[in-house]
Amino acid sequence: MHDDGRYDDPRVTTGRGGHSAADPVSRETDQRDRAADALGADSLPADRDRAVHRDAPSGPDDPSRSVGRVGTVYGASRPDDDLAAAEQRDNAAPVRFEPAPSAVAAVPRQPAPRAVPDAASGVAVPVDTPAPPAGAYRADPADAAYVSRETPTREEDDPPLAMEAMRAVQILNPSGEVTMPRPERTRVMCVANQKGGVGKTTTTVNLAVALALHGNRVLVVDLDPQGNASTGLSVPHHTGVPDVYDCLINSVPLEEVAQGVEGIPNLWCVPATIDLAGAEIELVSVVARESRLVRAIAAYPGHFDYIFIDCPPSLGLLTVNALVAAQEVLIPIQCEYYALEGLNQLINNINLVRQHLNPRLEVSTILLTMYDRRTRLADAVEQDVRNHFGDKVLQAVIPRNVRVSEAPSYGQSVVTYDPGSRGATSYFEAAQEIAERGVKEPVSRNA
Repeated sequence: MHDDGRYDDPRVTTGRGGHSAADPVSRETDQRDRAADALGADSLPADRDRAVHRDAPSGPDDPSRSVGRVGTVYGASRPDDDLAAAEQRDNAAPVRFEPAPSAVAAVPRQPAPRAVPDAASGVAVPVDTPAPPAGAYRADPADAAYVSRETPTREEDDPPLAMEAMRAVQILNPSGEVTMPRPERTRVMCVANQKGGVGKTTTTVNLAVALALHGNRVLVVDLDPQGNASTGLSVPHHTGVPDVYDCLINSVPLEEVAQGVEGIPNLWCVPATIDLAGAEIELVSVVARESRLVRAIAAYPGHFDYIFIDCPPSLGLLTVNALVAAQEVLIPIQCEYYALEGLNQLINNINLVRQHLNPRLEVSTILLTMYDRRTRLADAVEQDVRNHFGDKVLQAVIPRNVRVSEAPSYGQSVVTYDPGSRGATSYFEAAQEIAERGVKEPVSRNA
């Protein structure tokens, strides 16, 4: 046996035309014979090895090959007398291969369906169309209000840049109209949490800017010696600038140290300088040291809708002054375990201030910050906080967003720095929710 495409058939003793058994026989010839046997004996002449029509295909796997009248048929050599006999037989009675039944069945004939009007809906339905199953929904042609569920809404159809521009216009409110409801009385909110880095200053600045842009008069009191709230609002707070330290220690009126925020007409800020770092020690010997700030706010001649007090990350006298001056406590909670660990101690101190110094104080708002949807920890912290505080937790959640961290380096809030970002949108939703809650539950004015 040789692997050159030919083999010796031991069954052949003497070939036609004087060829011996050693003459090679093409492997393709045997394949042709088996194919002819499969098609039927009547489709080929008696001598299948001599006459094949030139238009017949060479095999089922290669329809492009054709066999010539003379020369080589499927690779087998022919003597001259056999070639002559084959040529006469071709001219006398040509034989054609008929297509196999499977090939005909591969391309079925599809008659054109006849359309007849449906008795129920009057719509032309092909006769060959199978009837819908019982109970299937059939759209009423007269129902013009029907819209497919797959039809995209306007928000989904608009490109992302267009949607971001729409959000930016909504947040910046260039018309200056009052789009957020104003409370009947001044709401003094203390933003406190003894855990550092949870977003107290960022929350104070962005909520104040969002409310001021939508028609509310807002005052921000920076009670943190670091002065980060003053930096975020681009208010000077270097040494020598009148600040909240003068109000607490030297009894300077609050209107003399309050500064207007550039670009936002309804927003004012009381800055904090490095001098405030020594106020904790100096307040120890001052009479009525816990109520110094509430007296300064009560003596202010103007009227504000909101007063936000940014507290330091501690539970010292500065934070106690803020709790005494405020009516509501807004607690930002980072969606991590350490933020929950110190929350219990903060609640205990708030209860002590309520019992002895400020009976009107209450924890009214909980805001989840730095939420990372990719982690299970953030989801677990959110569920625990919502189960414990209930409706006090805002539905708006502040996600981790790089724009929120970039904005203070430009002396802006994220609401004005990138109003179309996720951080700005989240703070806008939180401010709107706070404003709506204030209208439903009015608080007494600080007098």
